[in-house]
Amino acid sequence: MKQYILSIALLISVISFAQTEKTDLPYYEIPDNSEQFTAGTVAARQVDALGFRFYWATEGLTEKDLAYKPNEDVRTTGETVKHIYDLSIIIVNSTLNKVNNNDDKVELTFKDMREKTLRNLKQAADILRGSDDISKFKILFGTNEIPFWNNINGPIADSIWHAGQIASYRRTSGNAISSKVNHFWGKVKK
Repeated sequence: MKQYILSIALLISVISFAQTEKTDLPYYEIPDNSEQFTAGTVAARQVDALGFRFYWATEGLTEKDLAYKPNEDVRTTGETVKHIYDLSIIIVNSTLNKVNNNDDKVELTFKDMREKTLRNLKQAADILRGSDDISKFKILFGTNEIPFWNNINGPIADSIWHAGQIASYRRTSGNAISSKVNHFWGKVKK
């Protein structure tokens, strides 16, 4: 009887921890809509959508998934996650008016890279959401200042593209995204 009660208590604590762990990271669901349409709120929503898609594309990836690649000429899923992480640094650095350099690029575990990517995107979206003028958020490489427009068609769009690639790869490696995820509404069915 003691083992039964202990097993139930352990199971409940594991389930509780797993649910807490998911909600500790941003983008389990997309944040509520902004009340106003501005350049900042629309750009923030793009980044939020990326965050949501990345969250679910990478949730529950296994070592097998991370090693998967359809042929020798493309990145593995793990390398694609790393690429999105690198792009998230460019996105957040533009909102911080910070120059991009190789100091930002360190070796991380998949778990840490996923978390940092999600937090980078959330920080960038929050800054954009509160801005009246997003033209001040330039991509900075050395002395080169690239307008925010290029963030939209560059790192943001590229990351969305690659999040879809990860979703496709994981389905092919036998670990599809949860069917409870609704990308249109940015919510998860209970």
